Amino acid sequence: MTPPPLPPTARDTTAATPWPVRTLSMKISDYVDKMSPLWVEGQIVQLNRRPGLSRAFLTLRDTDVDMSLSVSIPVGALDAMPSPPQQGARVVVHARPTFWTKRGTLQLDARQMRHVGVGELLARLEHLKQLLRSEGLFEPGRKRVLPFLPRTIGLVVGRGTAAERDVLAGVRRRWPAARFEIRQVAVQGPDTVTGVTGALRELDAMVEVEVIVIARGGGSFEDLLPFSNETLVRAVSDARTPVVSAIGHETDTPLVDFVADLRASTPTHAAAAVVPDVEDEARGLATVLRRARQAVTRRLDGERERLRSLMSRPVMADRAAIVAQHRAEVVALRDRGAARLEDRLAREHDRTDQLLRHLRAVSPQHTLERGYAVVRHPDGSIVRDQQEVRVDELLRVTVARGDFAARPVAAAG
Repeated sequence: MTPPPLPPTARDTTAATPWPVRTLSMKISDYVDKMSPLWVEGQIVQLNRRPGLSRAFLTLRDTDVDMSLSVSIPVGALDAMPSPPQQGARVVVHARPTFWTKRGTLQLDARQMRHVGVGELLARLEHLKQLLRSEGLFEPGRKRVLPFLPRTIGLVVGRGTAAERDVLAGVRRRWPAARFEIRQVAVQGPDTVTGVTGALRELDAMVEVEVIVIARGGGSFEDLLPFSNETLVRAVSDARTPVVSAIGHETDTPLVDFVADLRASTPTHAAAAVVPDVEDEARGLATVLRRARQAVTRRLDGERERLRSLMSRPVMADRAAIVAQHRAEVVALRDRGAARLEDRLAREHDRTDQLLRHLRAVSPQHTLERGYAVVRHPDGSIVRDQQEVRVDELLRVTVARGDFAARPVAAAG
């Protein structure tokens, strides 16, 4: 049985009619072979040049991202260069892309190689500098003030470098209790950008880290180029934590210096910038305490003098005079109040007697004492008319000193 023909293009493939791996590999190889030779820029991270071989092999890496390609080049092309290339050198390569079908890898078949000149690098840096400036990344208003005493200091340095020793010694000399989060990374060569950027972002994500120092000692122009890399510069600009740049010597000005919150001329200067000097602070505190004591003493002396001045006045000569004057006023007010109260009580007593006499005059008891009597029916009602009285009715008669019963024998005529 004859197998079905292969689809002519990639979009014609299906799950039922796929391409074999060899077909895909050959298709990619055919496509790559149609590409024209081109110039590629990168950084040499690995160079193998074995005796007796006509070709040398190297790895060319992008300076901004972690991406690389294998390159083969004739040994004669390397020998034709003014100076032999070294690992870490930035070069441009004229090459033709090739695809190895058996391994499925892309490789560059180089024809010639050139160093990237310092003049050209400077021109590129100046262009990048103007671009970043136009975006406002160098504006002073974007720079943040460093904390007075950070809880933890982030430090990005090379492994076992003098810059690390200078920063640690400088900080601990000024503030022995300072705490560090140290990230040791490559500060020279092709891994510098990725290493420093990764360490910076790791420290920036730590809440306790309140300032980050990126430190590296001096070096050549090429050695410091990674600290002018756009990826690293933008990472410093985007950091949440204030960043101190201490790269190279005072005359070195990588682009990181322009976006950092503080540029330190040396690692030692960076140490002096991130923490206060404990001895200076102790002296300052002693000065403040001394001035405070002097101010309090002056205030107390002034108040004592004011009190002495008040006590020396004539009115204060006899200290009991003021009290005696107020005592006399209190006594006079008391006597006046007592007199008014006695007068009011006398008037009210007379008024009460008058009311009592009037009450006695209109009292029923007083009328009875004058010889009158109150006559009541058996039901208790008062007799007001003789016609109300029946013969032999038992009446009750109330007089001034008691009461008695009475029975009429005949009606009044």
